Amino acid sequence: MTQVGVDRNSPARRPRPVPVRGRYGPRRRAWVGLVFVAPMLALFLAFRFLPAVGAVWLSLTDYRLSGRWKFIAFDNYTRLLQDELFHQSLVVTLTYTLIFVPLTVLISLGTALLLQQVVWQRGFFRGVFFLPYVTSIVLAAVIWKWIYDAQDGLLNAVLGLVSIGPIDFLGSDNSVLASIAVTSAWKGFGYSMLILLAGLQAVPKSYLEAAMIDGASAWQRFRYITIPQIRPVLFFVLVIETISAFQVFDAMYVMTGGGPVRASYSLVYLLYDSGFKFFDFGYASAIGIMLFFIVLVISLVQRRLVGRDDD
Repeated sequence: MTQVGVDRNSPARRPRPVPVRGRYGPRRRAWVGLVFVAPMLALFLAFRFLPAVGAVWLSLTDYRLSGRWKFIAFDNYTRLLQDELFHQSLVVTLTYTLIFVPLTVLISLGTALLLQQVVWQRGFFRGVFFLPYVTSIVLAAVIWKWIYDAQDGLLNAVLGLVSIGPIDFLGSDNSVLASIAVTSAWKGFGYSMLILLAGLQAVPKSYLEAAMIDGASAWQRFRYITIPQIRPVLFFVLVIETISAFQVFDAMYVMTGGGPVRASYSLVYLLYDSGFKFFDFGYASAIGIMLFFIVLVISLVQRRLVGRDDD
């Protein structure tokens, strides 16, 4: 029997060429990447990191508008914890957050679920719902202030048709925070809506179809499939809306000026008055640092409750 040999020069036996890499190839590519991100990194350091470090240092001093300053360590924080106005503004901010965040998340999620079912002109409706987000908060506050007006407001005119009112939405300490929360939710829900819509569209349809075959109702599919699948997106929305709630200032400044009787006087409003009205920059910086830690703790709690992964 004749054995057929294999040609060593055939493509099957020919060794594959090994790509030649430069001695500093990977390192050079890393430097190229750093060059591209350097402008954004420089902006971050100049306008984010360095001001934050400066605020921490400023909170440890008694700094005045004249430029004179005195290192007082933690005296500003001690004063802050003993300040009744700080306690009141903290309660106002927490109450506003408890109204605003669930309202915004529910509106955003509900709108995202509706848009997911829309086939005709989905992009048009998406743009319409997102439009308030790109509107100026001052313009939105002025419009809603007229809507809430006790005498000539649109809302009281509608309520008058059913013999209700007039109601002073912005003049009562029982309704002012809810009224401002509705305004802010109308203004900002479009951004969270788009994020949640992207999360909903990423849910595998095979999961939902399998659940339908097994006889799961719409609520069961939403509760046991959709919500667990969009949990990371939902956590992100909760965090950004919580941060937005704790930073509320513009709407309160335009619509109520902190009233009535400081019922809408938030932490950022207190920071603004301390820094730009009384020029107590050290105390204002201490308020900002305290606000940062409060939001950080709440975000960690949300991470624990919502953002954790199931084992």
